[in-house]
Amino acid sequence: MSPHPGIDTDAIKDKARKDVLDLLEGVRGKKNLVIEQSLAGPIGLFAKFSTLQDYGVDKVFFLENDNLDTSQKNIVFLASGEKAKNCVAIAAQIKRLQQASSIEHEVSVIWVPRRTLVCNKILEEAGVLGDISIEALSLHFLPLDQDVLTLAYDDPFADLYLRKDPTSIFLAAQALMPIQHRYGLFPRIIGKGDNARRLMELLLRMRSEAAADENAATSKRGMMPSASIESLIIIDREVDMVTPLLTQLTYEGLIDEMFGIKNNQAEIDTSIVGQAPGQQPKAQNSAPQQQGLKRKIQLDSSDKLYDQLRDANFAIVGPLLNKVARRLAGEYESRHGAKSTSELREFVNKLPGYQAEQQSLKTHTNLTEEALKHTQTDTFNRVLEVQQNLVSGSDPSSQHDTIEELMARDQPLTTILRLLCLESTISGGLRPKDLDNFKRHILHAYGYQHLLTLHNLEKMGLLVARTAANPFYIPVGGGASESNITNYNTLRKSLRLIVDEVNEQDPNDIAYVYSGYAPLSVRLVQAIIQKQELLSIIRGPSSDTQSSTPSAASGWQGFEDVLKSVKGETFNKIQKGDEAAVKARHMLMGSGKVKTVVVMFMGGITRTEIAALRFVGKQLEGRKRLLICTTGVIGGREVVGAAVEKGDFGKG
Repeated sequence: MSPHPGIDTDAIKDKARKDVLDLLEGVRGKKNLVIEQSLAGPIGLFAKFSTLQDYGVDKVFFLENDNLDTSQKNIVFLASGEKAKNCVAIAAQIKRLQQASSIEHEVSVIWVPRRTLVCNKILEEAGVLGDISIEALSLHFLPLDQDVLTLAYDDPFADLYLRKDPTSIFLAAQALMPIQHRYGLFPRIIGKGDNARRLMELLLRMRSEAAADENAATSKRGMMPSASIESLIIIDREVDMVTPLLTQLTYEGLIDEMFGIKNNQAEIDTSIVGQAPGQQPKAQNSAPQQQGLKRKIQLDSSDKLYDQLRDANFAIVGPLLNKVARRLAGEYESRHGAKSTSELREFVNKLPGYQAEQQSLKTHTNLTEEALKHTQTDTFNRVLEVQQNLVSGSDPSSQHDTIEELMARDQPLTTILRLLCLESTISGGLRPKDLDNFKRHILHAYGYQHLLTLHNLEKMGLLVARTAANPFYIPVGGGASESNITNYNTLRKSLRLIVDEVNEQDPNDIAYVYSGYAPLSVRLVQAIIQKQELLSIIRGPSSDTQSSTPSAASGWQGFEDVLKSVKGETFNKIQKGDEAAVKARHMLMGSGKVKTVVVMFMGGITRTEIAALRFVGKQLEGRKRLLICTTGVIGGREVVGAAVEKGDFGKG
């Protein structure tokens, strides 16, 4: 994928690498690095271990393992400053180091993304604050790809919706502010959801603080509305909890469902994908040992084949791989037709590329075969059938027998909870009698520790009893302008969330990512940047969409009634600068330039939603460009897993 033309994501990566290496270089000589485990992956996106070694890092330890040795005089701790448990762990390891070692160690602590008063207090009470040097690494957005930026923050979904911790909102605002400083203010901030509004208000406050600060590095020019960015769209995950609970059906989404993808890497058994290139296969008698070996597979646009496959519906991945295999075979056979030395030399020069592509083809063919086995199982298809029946508006109680049967088959608890939460979210809760019945079954089948799990799901609003205030059918347009629940029964028709005929081979709508269900979150983005196209999808291509919604309509215009059925506050804020300066800037920049729309997902985004937004981006090619920002990449595993109690009351 080519670099993002509007906002330079490579510059963000380069700055992060420079900041980390400058801090390491500031500690002279060899040093041991103790890093928080959840930060190792994000750091690895822009700085490999070999690079860290060039800057004096001798050994790397995980903070959680508590196994730091005394082999080097210099010790550098790198951890999130937002978590008190990190401060406690670091203070304990420093004290033990001081007591156990005869060497006087020089200890440095680097907090990401900022130094907090809580950490200072913990280190002071432990008596080590005066013995260490403290720095902060302002690590905010990190590029997962040229068009996707994510916060370097662990578990933002659970923090925001379970623990009600607004830290990720503050960090998102801090991450978006440098974009405004460099490219100018977002001319328009549009969004839906309570947390989205909090982020917008925080951005406005930070702008006021920057303008009031006499020593601010931001120039007057930088605080004018941007000429290269059209708008910032903020979507709160809470407005659409259904989408992450569904099984992802794109190639990348299915790999995430099966193996988990973190920081563009998936750990997959070598019995599936084989040994890494260059490694010798083990002897025949060591097959049982090989079964448990894992291999890290890099999954990003640096792999050209994966770049073609990742956003496709899994149903067409097999034919795509077959086409690539035939092309490679034809190109490889062309060497026999080389008649001159120059033609032969050209083939030899291309050979490394062929070999890399061949290796990639082998890896993805193996992954596809494994995914095919998974999708052909009876359990997968029963789960998918329940999900599709629920989102299409079938009577929820008709699905209860299947859910109970899956529990009797001892399916993972997360699978059962995803289905129950899906029904609860779509239907405004379960009938009290049905909910009590399922709770009893879960406690008997999976353990009484899951009383806490059920309590957590209720706290997050994912699994609740239907009440008079939460009826199954909510009147269209009734009630207050800001809804406290997302009414999928109304939205299913008003935004055409269900598309019966989906062409997965050559899609014409975002519904292809879920084989017939269009993610509500992306439909809301379309309501802002693809008004005419969306109205054409909803009303049919023959309807007169021009008369009802003018082409120059901005913000939520044309969809005000629809938004009454979506949970949370709605806003559309215009940021202005000095009018004369703005006009002069637009004259210099020209009006024909393709502008960037920044789409920010608070609470997390799924890989299928990323695929759907990329599809929208392709439809807007030449008119607008999309940059996707998020607090984290999530799926049903993360949504339900945030609530699941990990302890077992049955063990001492």
